[in-house]
Amino acid sequence: MPTEIIGLMLTLGAAGAVAGITAGLFGNGGGFVVVPALVFVFSILGDPTADLMYVAIGTSLATIVISSARAVQAHRARGAVDFDVLKSWSLWLILGVGLGLAVASVTDSQMLYAVFAGGVFVYSMYFMFPHALDRLQLNASMPTGLPRAGLASFLGGFSSLLGIGGGTITVITMVTCRRPVYQAVATASGVGFIIGLSGAIGFILLGLGKPDLPFGSIGYVNLPALAAIGAVSTFTAPIGARWAHSLDEDQLKRLFGLYLIAVSIAMFWKSIQV
Repeated sequence: MPTEIIGLMLTLGAAGAVAGITAGLFGNGGGFVVVPALVFVFSILGDPTADLMYVAIGTSLATIVISSARAVQAHRARGAVDFDVLKSWSLWLILGVGLGLAVASVTDSQMLYAVFAGGVFVYSMYFMFPHALDRLQLNASMPTGLPRAGLASFLGGFSSLLGIGGGTITVITMVTCRRPVYQAVATASGVGFIIGLSGAIGFILLGLGKPDLPFGSIGYVNLPALAAIGAVSTFTAPIGARWAHSLDEDQLKRLFGLYLIAVSIAMFWKSIQV
C-alpha cells in the first residue's frame, strides 16, 4: 500500500509538472494533461463512483486556477498580458461556463467521456498542424459586440465541459487578429484563470451531496489531487512562460498534438467501457 500511494503521488506530481509547463508555454491551463491523469489515478484507486469523470474535470479546472495564475504572473513581468481583452471577455466567459455546467448537469458519464475525447481530437489538429491557419487574417482589432460575446461564451462553455482553460482558441483568435504570439499565449493564461475559477466553483456546487466520491472531495473537486498537482505546477508554469518567449514552438506543438491524439483514443475507449 505505501508503494502504491507513493506511485500515485508521483503520477499526480508529474501531471502537475507537465500541466504547469504547458500552461506557461501554450496558455492552455494544463487540463489536457490533468484530466486523463486524474481518470487514471482514480481508476487505480478503485473508486466506484460513476461520477469519476466529473471529479476529474472539476479538479482539473481548480488546478487551472493555480497554474494559470502563476503563468499570468510570469508573463505580466514581461508586459505581455492584454488585460483589456480579459476585462472585455470576462463576463461572456463566465456566462459560457454557466451554460457548460448546465449541459454537464444533464449529461451522463459515458457522454462526457465521448465529448472530452472528441474535443481533444479537434484540438490535436491545431497542434499537429500549427501553421494551418497562417493564411487566415482577420481585422487588426479583436472581435467586439456579438462576435465577441458568441466566441467568449462558446469558449467558456466548451472549456468547462472538457476541464481545460481554453487557451488554444484564445491564441488562434489573437494571432489571426495580428497580435504577437507571445502576447496571445500570455493573455490566454488569463482566460484560463477566469474559466478555471468559475468552472471549479460550479463543479463544487454541482457535486455537493453526491455519494461515493473519492476521499477528500468537496463536490466534484478533489482536494488532495488539487494540492499535489497545484503545488508542482506553481514551480513549472514560469518555466513554460520563459520557453514561450524563447523557443521555436512548432516541434513542441506537434509532439503535444501526438499526445492529444493518444489521449483522445484512450478516452473514446473509456467511454465504451463505462
